[in-house]
Amino acid sequence: MSQLPKGHPKLLNAWAFYDWANSVYSLVIASAIFPIYYEQLFESAHRETAHFFGYEIKSTAMISFVTAFAFIWVAICSPFLSGIADYLGNKKSFLRFFCYMGGLSCIGLYWFDMDNLTTGYTFYFFGLIGFWSSLVFYNSYLPDIAYPEQQDRVSARGFSMGYIGSTLLLIVNLAMVMLVPNAEKMEMMKYSFVMVGVWWIGFSHITYYYLPKGNRTNVPLSKDFIFKGFHELKLVWKDMQQNLPLKRYLNSYFVFIMAVQTVMLVATYFGAKEVEWETPSQKTTGLIISILLIQLVAVLGAFLTSRASEKFGNINTLIFLCSFWAVLCCFAYFITLPIHFYATAGFVGLVMGGIQSLARSTYSKLLPDTDDTASYFSFYDVTEKVGIVIGMTIYGVIDQITGSIRNAIVFLGLFFVMGVILLFRVPKNNAANP
Repeated sequence: MSQLPKGHPKLLNAWAFYDWANSVYSLVIASAIFPIYYEQLFESAHRETAHFFGYEIKSTAMISFVTAFAFIWVAICSPFLSGIADYLGNKKSFLRFFCYMGGLSCIGLYWFDMDNLTTGYTFYFFGLIGFWSSLVFYNSYLPDIAYPEQQDRVSARGFSMGYIGSTLLLIVNLAMVMLVPNAEKMEMMKYSFVMVGVWWIGFSHITYYYLPKGNRTNVPLSKDFIFKGFHELKLVWKDMQQNLPLKRYLNSYFVFIMAVQTVMLVATYFGAKEVEWETPSQKTTGLIISILLIQLVAVLGAFLTSRASEKFGNINTLIFLCSFWAVLCCFAYFITLPIHFYATAGFVGLVMGGIQSLARSTYSKLLPDTDDTASYFSFYDVTEKVGIVIGMTIYGVIDQITGSIRNAIVFLGLFFVMGVILLFRVPKNNAANP
């Protein structure tokens, strides 16, 4: 089909539809079913540690270290990939490749058990790489397909579609798990990992059909182009020194997104370990219901945030959201009962989708006029990944040393406070802060 013009509704909807496709990973694998499966896997084996290179590491700390290592890989390799993609003019091919990597890795999680921990951690590792690497190229399409005045709503639409689509699959997975005898629940969870991979790969083709292909070149790929991504990151960094709003915003983004992503990645592990559930069955049901609550409220949160940004400006809205997150982290220290966890989940959902969608569109608004959006969004994604590495490492170390996830969550609240302080330093009178 002929390429749709920038701002065309079909093009905007097709871009946002990738959130529908890939968000099942962030919900079912990163947040809901897999964390429950992982916790019960060690519990049923009467073990709390994983044996790794001669060390006995607490299971929750181990998964955080594997996660951090995957993000290190993404942070290092995404500049290579973005440079090659810009040169070849085929961002869509890279998006598709990492989508397939992530989807197939999710299917591979079916074989994650106590007899195959190394294999299981490997599939988990490559699933993370596939998901987050694909977002480098997906996010970079936003300024290519939407005008500045469209970007807040389109970004929020993507997150909203992701929440709705992933919630639908999670409901199916919940029914699969809850409607079988206890002896079969773990097997049903493993089937849900397979369904995630099929859903993600299958629905992503709607996005590929409409996104522009880019301009290919027949010039041979050389060493210069392999390192072109790092060279472009240097140029981006140099340009940022002349763009004070963008520079200061990215400083604040690095701090608060570190805390946001870490809290989201460990929330279910926190609920499984720190909340006083009456029975294992109540724990499984309660955790999944909490995640569903977060997803449903997040749709409303993303919508309200996009409207608030239109009235109060992006930066002012982000200041409020980060302040709210800081309060939630402090409150989390005192959570003991399921009702406390449900209440916190509702508030987390309200600010989770809003802060992610608004952070992405704010960065897009502050970009200078350029055709090299992949390099700018590579810089954005590297900033996020380095932040997650630091956040997950801090969480893992505190968890391993103190034996309590509560201490780690409260410590992450300090990063939200720092984020608020840095957001106040972003100059006003720009596209994101009128």
